[in-house]
Amino acid sequence: MSVIGTPVIRKEGRRKVTGEEVYVDDLVFPNMLHGVTVRSAVPRGRITGIEFDPAVDWSEFTIVTARDVPGRNVVALLVDDQPCLADSQINHPEEPVVLLAHPDKLMAERARRCVRICTEPLPAVFSMEDSLARKEVIWGTDNVIKSYLLEKGDVDAAADIVAFGVVASGVMASGIVVEGEYETEAQEQLYIEPNGMIAFAENGGVTIWGSMQCPYFIQKALTPVFAVAPEKIRVIQMATGGGFGGKEEYPSILAAHAALLAWKSGRHVKMIYDRAEDMVATTKRHPSRTRHRTVVSPEGKLIAMDIDFVIDGGAYATLSAVVLSRGAIHASGPYACDNVRVRATAVATNTPPHGAFRGFGAPQSIFALERHMNRVAAAVGLTPEEFRRRNFLKPGQTTATGQVIREDIDLSALLERALEHAGYHEKKLRFAEENQTGTLRKGIGFATFMHGAGFTGSGERYLKSVVGIEANAQGEVSILVASTEIGQGTNTILAQIAADTLGVSYDQITLVQPDTAKVPNSGPTVASRTCMIVGKLVETAAQKLKQMLHDHLAETYSTAEFAAACATYLEQHGVLHAECEYQQPPNVFWDDEKYQGDAYGTFAWAVYVAEVTVDTVTYQTRVDNFVALQEVGRVIHPVLAIGQIEGGVAQAIGYALSERVVWHEGRMANGQMTNYIMPTSMDLPPIRVLFAENPYAYGPAGAKGIGELPMDGPAPAILNAVEDAIGRAVNRIPLLPEQLMEVLVG
Repeated sequence: MSVIGTPVIRKEGRRKVTGEEVYVDDLVFPNMLHGVTVRSAVPRGRITGIEFDPAVDWSEFTIVTARDVPGRNVVALLVDDQPCLADSQINHPEEPVVLLAHPDKLMAERARRCVRICTEPLPAVFSMEDSLARKEVIWGTDNVIKSYLLEKGDVDAAADIVAFGVVASGVMASGIVVEGEYETEAQEQLYIEPNGMIAFAENGGVTIWGSMQCPYFIQKALTPVFAVAPEKIRVIQMATGGGFGGKEEYPSILAAHAALLAWKSGRHVKMIYDRAEDMVATTKRHPSRTRHRTVVSPEGKLIAMDIDFVIDGGAYATLSAVVLSRGAIHASGPYACDNVRVRATAVATNTPPHGAFRGFGAPQSIFALERHMNRVAAAVGLTPEEFRRRNFLKPGQTTATGQVIREDIDLSALLERALEHAGYHEKKLRFAEENQTGTLRKGIGFATFMHGAGFTGSGERYLKSVVGIEANAQGEVSILVASTEIGQGTNTILAQIAADTLGVSYDQITLVQPDTAKVPNSGPTVASRTCMIVGKLVETAAQKLKQMLHDHLAETYSTAEFAAACATYLEQHGVLHAECEYQQPPNVFWDDEKYQGDAYGTFAWAVYVAEVTVDTVTYQTRVDNFVALQEVGRVIHPVLAIGQIEGGVAQAIGYALSERVVWHEGRMANGQMTNYIMPTSMDLPPIRVLFAENPYAYGPAGAKGIGELPMDGPAPAILNAVEDAIGRAVNRIPLLPEQLMEVLVG
């Protein structure tokens, strides 16, 4: 029987609930040192010296500065602009300058307070507006880290026709122009386990054990630091307590720091951040500002969409270019419009670099879009749902990048199903009547959206991901991938896919621990790609292995037990191993120069409905009920899939209503869980998760990626519900009580 679509027990579940699982901080090596980081106090300045308190016996410590880097002092990623350790220039608060290691962890912590970084302060920039205005040039020549221009049709010509009443085809053209501005702030990933690494250097190479999402990212980053061949950098992923993007690129920095201390000391070095350091020093979601100028006909058809999308990249480029790319591509949403222009810009500021976070730019641009679509609907006198019905993409139509929708998707039917399940129409009428009295105002709102699965454009083709699968004489099957289990269920769903393809028991499948010395590079665990992209490779590799048994054992395979067949094959050939490399699906074409074409192999589609109560005395907003409906191809594991959606919705509720990063001169001022407020289980509503299945031909068993999707829709759905409740528009998140008070009181 197929295990696809069944809630099998997750592979690592027993080890986690019994406490047997081994995390990086559980590892202890003989004579191990504990490392700490000495960081900058100023947002921008020149380093004039480093002072070590003479009261400390520094001979007991291993000390590393930029001068100790054996290779290039750089964190290799997309742009080699970020130093591993600051040498002459400080560009953001908490920038690493000195590394210390000592056998006693407490002594190491005390010692870092006895090191002073002497600096000559320089003017700093803390806002996107100031950066764009070039009040200070801090990055390149114009503070622009990256920019894109997406164009479809002719936005200016369409706007001119409306503005000047041009006669088109003998008919006087008419329309309405609707403008709006929307802002989102930073968000902390707040994974359960803080960042941590252990390093050991020997024989001219380095071994890393750590909490991470992308082992091969770390290998790539450390290779230039130590000026060695990639195979000299071995990276082993330990059990990882969550990531959400925060353990995508940032662990490369921590791994390099631990490795530099290990290189110099000749001993194992462990570096584990506490929560405070993790919050103030690591990457966060990019703040954003989006401006919409939309031309719409009196009948409610979109004529032109002109979008200006800006994100704050912080002091270094990190992944801002690709975050910007995904945000820009999703900025016009699941709507048909002949004329679209998206101008997208990532700018530099003197804050710690922003980086990967679940949704990867799409939550920012989709928030703006779905708030704006309600404004446009009101301007033409249509309900939000009717306006969307008139503009939904249909099969055969094209997105802003010119991607043809080839799937049989019916967004109107999805919308109707979600609204019906939420009791939307009945509640909207009832709430309007109830809101006439009392201090509590109830509202209901929704958002419709999509999310591309996998890397953008040519990314998957360039990556050329590889997976392996092998079997032993007992019929036990091992999957070899670098894709990491970070709580989302990677080990389980890949095992389900392999078991289903081979026709064997789920219990016969194991996953080899991600280790760059043992597993091929199946790509990073990001971009909603693990199930759809890596899972498809596992499925194909399993088919190859099965075919190998058929080809070499002929008719005996069909009658033999799988284990017996494997034993016979191994006896004859010595090894039973198959690999598969990514092949781009047909009819997928992307132009990197023009930024046009098929941005993703496929999209997942969704409608989310939120029901809220706004207290006009305390100015608090509470989400009372939530419905999340998504079309995700095929559900591999229903419990894990529901958990992914529930978790994403919970995270996005925090994004919308409570999780505010308070900045003071570029530093996070509320880097503690006492005043950075994430929602607890008591703050969350019932979250009803619904799936629509429309199998995708190039996903395993028809599955698509869903991990990032639930981060996109809740914030605009909640803010649309708030507007429904109070009759006032709020276009910035998070919506804290003090912000709501300003809106209601003025």
